Amino acid sequence: MKFAVQLYSLRGHVKTGADLLALFPKIKALGFDGVEFAGYVNLEAAVLRKALDDAGLVAVGTHIGLENYLPENLEATLSFCKTLGMKYAGVGGAPHGTPEEAAATAAVYAAARQAAADEGIVLYYHNHCGEFEAFDDGSLAIDVIKEACPLELDTYWSFCAGVENESYIKQNKEHICLVHIKDGINHKPKALGEGECDLAAVVRGAKAIGLEWLVLENDDPEPDGLSDIARSMVWLKANASTLPDSGSVSTP
Repeated sequence: MKFAVQLYSLRGHVKTGADLLALFPKIKALGFDGVEFAGYVNLEAAVLRKALDDAGLVAVGTHIGLENYLPENLEATLSFCKTLGMKYAGVGGAPHGTPEEAAATAAVYAAARQAAADEGIVLYYHNHCGEFEAFDDGSLAIDVIKEACPLELDTYWSFCAGVENESYIKQNKEHICLVHIKDGINHKPKALGEGECDLAAVVRGAKAIGLEWLVLENDDPEPDGLSDIARSMVWLKANASTLPDSGSVSTP
C-alpha cells in the first residue's frame, strides 16, 4: 500500500507556485509516494509534472470545483489531469444539501464519466459529514452520488457521521476508489494517532478491498502542515505498512 498526502494539508506553506514546487522533495523525504492536489497556484500542468517526476512523486488525484467537469470545461480539465498522470480526478465537495442538489451533482458526474474513462481517468467524489445525513424521505446524498461515480471516502468525516468504516468500505467495494485517512477529536482534525478515529479499521477495510493508496489529510494541521504530516507518517510507517486485515495497531 502506498501513501499520498492531500496538499490542502500544506496550504499554509504555499503562497506562490515556487512554494508548491519546493514542497515536493520535502514530501518525498517524509516517505510519501504521491500527492493529491487542491489547487495549482497558476502553474502549468507540464511544470507540475516535471517537478513531481524529479521528486519521485505521483499525482494521485485532485480536488477541484464541480464546474470543471461541466461539458464546456471537461476537455481542458481532463487534458490537465492527464498531463499530470492522474488516474483519478474529483472534487472536495459539491452541493448535496437537498435531494435535488444531490441529484444535480450526480448528474454532472454521470454526464462526464465516460469522457474521463476514455482518457483513463476515474472521476470521484470526496465526502464530509452531511452526505450521510438522511433527507426527509430517508434517503442519503451519499447513496445518490455513489451511483454516479466512485467515492473518495473521507473516513474521519464518515466516522463523525456514525459510520463504522471497515464495514462500510467492505460493503461498498465497488463504490470506493480512494480513502482519506484522517484522525480527530470532536470534529477537530488531528495528526494520525492523536485522535479518536478507529484508524486500524480504516486500514483493514482499505486493504481488504485492495486499494492502492491511502491519502492522508488534515484540514487544520498543528503547528504547521509539514510537521503535522511528519507525525502522521510515523503512525503510517508503524502501522499501515504492516497491519493485516485484522489486528491491533501500535502507538508510536
